[in-house]
Amino acid sequence: MEKAYKLLAAQEHISANAAKKLIDSGKVFAFDKKVKIARAPMKESTSFKIMHTQKPKKIYEDENIIVINKPPYITSEEISKMYSTPLLHRLDKDTSGILVLVKDEIWQKKAIQEFKNKNVYKEYQAWVSRIVSEPIVVDMPLKTIKSKSGAYSKIDKYGKEAITEIEPLMAFNSKSKVKAIIHTGRTHQIRAHLSYINHPILGDEKYGGKKANRIMLHHYKFKIFDYEFTANVPKDFTVMEEYND
Repeated sequence: MEKAYKLLAAQEHISANAAKKLIDSGKVFAFDKKVKIARAPMKESTSFKIMHTQKPKKIYEDENIIVINKPPYITSEEISKMYSTPLLHRLDKDTSGILVLVKDEIWQKKAIQEFKNKNVYKEYQAWVSRIVSEPIVVDMPLKTIKSKSGAYSKIDKYGKEAITEIEPLMAFNSKSKVKAIIHTGRTHQIRAHLSYINHPILGDEKYGGKKANRIMLHHYKFKIFDYEFTANVPKDFTVMEEYND
């Protein structure tokens, strides 16, 4: 037995530090499962698979904003550094889709006020467990707990207002593709609300989802002021549509 990062370093002919970073980024798989702990003991014969990050694609740019179709496995902060431009909002590392960067400070202040006034349209798509047969509105307050292992949001009557509209788009025997429109922007809102109604997102093990390569959540459509953008779903969403189980 040997530590996972040492085996990966030897397999890929990279440094031990680079191997650790790859595992910590959630891009490394073995036996069709994500390797979560760099120091985990594994058999020396283990063969690793690395999910390589796609290059972020620019959807739009003007004097106010840059709009990116964010790939999974990369943080919003990393994209912000790539373009040397601050973020208007954030997406989780595994979440793909529309990410907005702000070039103009005055526009940014106005946009933040639009978020506060709930004048922003945010539509996501997700693959979830079990059949979603009809629209559902989840109006349940959320309380976010932050720790060294990351943030976690739970239903709590003393939490902040959180409203999510869920609408079925496609369904198979054991999973559904849904549209999720959020009227508030709480941490992990869609993830927590879908888990609450017993339809956790595939890959979202923190909220009870079944194993998948990543959390199957995509920010599909965004509207603010006179701007409106859509972001094509990534290949892994299409693959799930083709794999009809």
